[in-house]
Amino acid sequence: MKNGFLKVAAATPKIRVADPAYNAGAVCQVLDECFAQKAKIAVLPELCLTGFTCNDLFLQERLLDEAVEALKKVIAYTGGHDSLVFVGLPFEKEGKLYNVAAVIHSGKLLAFVPKRNIPNYAEFYEVRHFTTGNEAVEYVEFEGEQVPFGSRILFESSAIKGLSVGCEICEDVWVADPPSTSHAKAGATVIVNLSASNETVGKDDYRRSLLSATSARLIAGYIYTSAGEGESTQDLVFSGHNMIFENGSLLAEAKRFSNDVVISELDIHRLRHERRRMSTFPVEGRSDYLRIPFALRKESTELTRQFAPMPFVPSDVRQREKRCEDILSIQAYGLKKRYEHTHCKSAVIGVSGGLDSTLALLIAARAYDMLGLDRSGILSVTMPCFGTTSRTYDNACKLALALGTTLKEVNIKDAVNIHFRDIGQDSEKHDVTYENGQARERTQVLMDLANQTGGMVIGTGDMSELALGWATYNGDHMSMYGVNVGVPKTLVRHLVKYYADTCEDKELSAVLLDVLDTPVSPELLPPVDGVISQKTEDLVGPYELHDFFLYYMLRCGFSPEKVYRIALASFDGIYEKETIQKWLKTFYRRFFSQQFKRSCLPDGPKVGSVAVSPRGDLRMPSDACMAAWQKELDEI
Repeated sequence: MKNGFLKVAAATPKIRVADPAYNAGAVCQVLDECFAQKAKIAVLPELCLTGFTCNDLFLQERLLDEAVEALKKVIAYTGGHDSLVFVGLPFEKEGKLYNVAAVIHSGKLLAFVPKRNIPNYAEFYEVRHFTTGNEAVEYVEFEGEQVPFGSRILFESSAIKGLSVGCEICEDVWVADPPSTSHAKAGATVIVNLSASNETVGKDDYRRSLLSATSARLIAGYIYTSAGEGESTQDLVFSGHNMIFENGSLLAEAKRFSNDVVISELDIHRLRHERRRMSTFPVEGRSDYLRIPFALRKESTELTRQFAPMPFVPSDVRQREKRCEDILSIQAYGLKKRYEHTHCKSAVIGVSGGLDSTLALLIAARAYDMLGLDRSGILSVTMPCFGTTSRTYDNACKLALALGTTLKEVNIKDAVNIHFRDIGQDSEKHDVTYENGQARERTQVLMDLANQTGGMVIGTGDMSELALGWATYNGDHMSMYGVNVGVPKTLVRHLVKYYADTCEDKELSAVLLDVLDTPVSPELLPPVDGVISQKTEDLVGPYELHDFFLYYMLRCGFSPEKVYRIALASFDGIYEKETIQKWLKTFYRRFFSQQFKRSCLPDGPKVGSVAVSPRGDLRMPSDACMAAWQKELDEI
């Protein structure tokens, strides 16, 4: 349970219809697997101690008595096991029959949670047998003890801060106002659903989308277990479609018709972070809920779930292509609106032959097309200086011409040397002044050209550079509209590649592919034998690591130790732990120390769920102390 991870299981036993004694053994058998995997919550299907398809046999007292005896066996079997278990059965109370979840922990029955919504349509006619469960908590006698009975019950453990579990049964989640909504508003971070949802063509897709949306809307973990093999196939077939969701994301799913036990880890701390972040998430300190504590041993949870090593880039090709098209459209539309408002006559872009300026130029071209303007109004400015190589220079020129823009060359060597003379900078001293002097001169040139042409300087810097502060203050840091400010470096590459693959222009595509093959560099230091000598990732670290750190720190609220832990798993075999540790510390140091650059960013469009705009997602003081984070980094 370290870092807020909670291992959970959704399991479907192979049962016999109307044979509770046999089914108790089948339940215990699948619980063995859950316990062996150290699942702290185990959820079994609706009415699984009798079978969902008993029909009028539910009215037989003999079946009901046997179901109670089966429950006793399961309760006893859980003794000494550190797991909260949910198992379904029919239960009689005051002459009425209820479809309930028995909630068990370590040999003790904690409560009965009844089904609230009893379907009576299509293939379902449960109203024939079952009564609507009560919300308000009552008490029933079971084995000489008074046991809570009602739907407004939450099961809570202090082993993980914020762990609170609510329960609903099958149809409950399909209705307009499901019990899970009330549970979440009362504080539940995990919802379990004991179900017996039969299979029809396409129902699995609908079920999956319903549960994904429910877990996203509630910002909760959702454990769904359904009836499977062993149920009667007289009229219906059940597939054991078990699933585990977290805030809309599917973590684990059983192969249908397999009776698989699915295991994953819910991140309770992540859910709490999301709820803190979402100011519209309702919190009601409801007094009508019974909160039942249960103990869990605190121990490290072995992770089986995957964390995407490139969280900004979908692994699925079709999703990735759609995302690229969406982002290009967002960027271009943002620039289009700015041009319509300002009535600028030109777009001025410094083109270096690198990835970021290439993407910015592509966006400008698309925006001009949307406006119905001639691309010759785009002024592509190449500004060679001490570090410029022939490869990047040639690519910058080819790109500008292939897109039909106006190419202008301004060699800034003399201007920079005069500036160095004026301030007493030794041109042989290749320090930060040497580098930044060039960057600021380039920005001055662009700004003045924008004034000359009645235009606007389009910024090229990306979000990864801004997160690290890898930008010259009032140099490439500044523009009149930054089209790339919401795009991380790992995604920039895919956007350019997507454009190359879809532009249907062989000449343009060839240039774009060569840009992609060029090392990332600001080219502010002289080349060695005509080859780039200053490689950004050698200096600040691999961008795929920094984008990983950025996403899970900023979007998910993970602590340094937690980011480090999942990075080790995600980059196993790619980076040594010492390498990850080194660049993680670099990331945090730079992220905190460079906020002053982000605090005065030019306008630019947000494109994803992570952004660093001081007017949007990141309202961070420029002089924030990182001592609390440093303390944890020192322990890694």
